[in-house]
Amino acid sequence: MPSRSPLPPRFGLDAARIRTPQQGHWATVREWLHWKLTRVPDEDVDAALAAGEYVDDDGRPLTQDTAFVPEQRIWFHRELPVEVDVPFDIPVLYRDERIVVVDKPHFLATIPRGQHIRQTVVVRLRRELDLPELSPVHRLDRATAGVLLLTTEQQWRGPYQNIFRDRLARKNYHAIAGFRDDLELPREVRSHIAKDRGTIQAYEVQGAEPNAVTRIELLDRQGAQALYRLEPTTGRTHQLRVHLASLGIPIVGDALYPELLEVAPDDFSAPLQLLAQRLAFRDPITGADREFLSERELVGAPRFGRPGDDG
Repeated sequence: MPSRSPLPPRFGLDAARIRTPQQGHWATVREWLHWKLTRVPDEDVDAALAAGEYVDDDGRPLTQDTAFVPEQRIWFHRELPVEVDVPFDIPVLYRDERIVVVDKPHFLATIPRGQHIRQTVVVRLRRELDLPELSPVHRLDRATAGVLLLTTEQQWRGPYQNIFRDRLARKNYHAIAGFRDDLELPREVRSHIAKDRGTIQAYEVQGAEPNAVTRIELLDRQGAQALYRLEPTTGRTHQLRVHLASLGIPIVGDALYPELLEVAPDDFSAPLQLLAQRLAFRDPITGADREFLSERELVGAPRFGRPGDDG
């Protein structure tokens, strides 16, 4: 049986795949699809079958009369949600036969998920760069901008993912956040961060073994706000945002911490002031030392004075 989809990508997205069970009472594939695809109206399933949009491993369209076959793989393209266009480019900082490094804008998710599918780094760049297997080896929050590493083909993904798994990547962020004159800096924040399935916010678990570590350094201050350098040695969900909020200095523009705020999907007026400014690592294929710097500035950075590019 083929491991690849018989359907070509659509909008930079691979086809979805489902498999029929080992046994069942369904006489036709149509009946099983009605039972299986609970979020898809039956009439939409029937229309897709009539249009030949469900196919088998050989690419043969299934029809409303196709008999149910146990353990059959069925391929199709999912209906995509309506999305607001994110009106920002994705500059490429570096590209070779194995990797692509980009300067991700704010408001653009890294991977397709939930309501963000076409308006993601992966989907947009697969089309723009004609790289159908392009995949990230780490992630940045949708709200975070800066340096993001991707691989051009699946054969390279594992070695570069291991850099982050083994904590060999050196990552520096810049953030504009509140200022506390009673907060001793630099400091290392260590805590246990958890996130429950189906919830948006992560949280710290008091008394639990630390799983998130961030070094925080003050770079500059202007009144009630300051510019910080953040060096995480772990990569928990929303780690930097949670740590700064827990210190009473939430990042400017944060709509999640410390409180969840309502922001319209097409409101790009107040980006989170968090930037993945530097990524450095030893290339797992060539052994060469790599360093990539963002060319972006946070909104308030010019008045602070742009910090040196040493990270």
